[in-house]
Amino acid sequence: MACELSFVYHVAKRKAFVVNRTAFKENCARMHQNARDWGASFRAHLKTHKTVEGTKLQLDSGTVKTHAVIVSTMMEAWGVIHGGLVADGTVKDLLYGLPVGPNKLHDLSILHEEMVKYGGTVRIIVDNLEQVRLLEEYEGRRKQPKRWSAFIKMDGGQKRAGTSPEPESFKPFMRAIFASTTVSVFGFYSHAGDSYGSTSLEQAISCLTGEVRLVNDAASMAQEVLAESQNKGAPSQPFVLSVGSTPTAHGATARAKIRSQLSGVLELHAGNYPMLDLQQLHTTLIDRPRISQRVLATVISYYPSRQKNGLDEALCDAGAIAMSKDTGQIPGFGEVEHGVLEQLSVDTSPESKADPVLKIGDRIEIIGQHACLIAAGHSWYYVVEEGSESVVDVWVPWRGW
Repeated sequence: MACELSFVYHVAKRKAFVVNRTAFKENCARMHQNARDWGASFRAHLKTHKTVEGTKLQLDSGTVKTHAVIVSTMMEAWGVIHGGLVADGTVKDLLYGLPVGPNKLHDLSILHEEMVKYGGTVRIIVDNLEQVRLLEEYEGRRKQPKRWSAFIKMDGGQKRAGTSPEPESFKPFMRAIFASTTVSVFGFYSHAGDSYGSTSLEQAISCLTGEVRLVNDAASMAQEVLAESQNKGAPSQPFVLSVGSTPTAHGATARAKIRSQLSGVLELHAGNYPMLDLQQLHTTLIDRPRISQRVLATVISYYPSRQKNGLDEALCDAGAIAMSKDTGQIPGFGEVEHGVLEQLSVDTSPESKADPVLKIGDRIEIIGQHACLIAAGHSWYYVVEEGSESVVDVWVPWRGW
């Protein structure tokens, strides 16, 4: 929200989530450049920050602009609408990022009607024929049934959401999809969740190449199905091949550019990249100054020589809700300016291997493991610029499902 603020965030009495807007904005601009150099359009996932202000930075970096987003909850979708991002033309293409369930059809229909008022559209994800049947039943009860624009979600071996790419099952699946009067196939979608284990650019590029191969093979088989059936409902535009995660998107540079002929056009998607965290730092694809989020906490007690190895411990007031319990390859629940956030439980706040200069009352900054879950524990974010502790804005995230 636009506001005039002049206080220094270290004087805040409570624990706080702090966003460095300079780094956030630079991360967004860098991702736009990656997509351009790689030869793809870009779709921004809003799941990490869930704010109007962050969305604007994700979509318009000054030199590159996109209008396509992904949301993970209906609250995010309505936040986009009520935040004026559709009315002002910032968002024109909204993808609900989970396979569509029957409990969401009415909400998504209302959302779609609101988007259409401003020339926008809502897209859905399908990975099961039962979803198509339920869509047909739902639209069959409406006076003015519509045809949903859908990505087909592909399983790249991660065993998360997605349909199998095996031709024996995938081709019959696509025949049924193309026969439906309720679904129009916009493209094929993949998310390489296993890419978070990457520890080099080469590994990230390898994951990215695997994603492209997966969705391109799916598009090629879909074209074969269409050619066999001479289906009159075939899409008039090339399939969109949507791939990405923050690690693979960091690898999507000119060096990784796809040289072979594709059965569609590339789209890159990612969500964590504006904030980043220790999990992303471990990939070696970013450096520490690019992490734009911190949790501000207070040292509330101190225990000299309490650890078995004789090191001191300090107790701070940011626990599992403030930091999440996610871990990663970098030890601890987070990195403190003077140590490692080491212990979290329902009974205690975090403890850190402490430097003797810490004392009760000190304010400390903690970089956590997983920005998406950490941000979800905070009702507002203090926003600062690089090199300053003065709060210049407060962002209020969309909460709930």
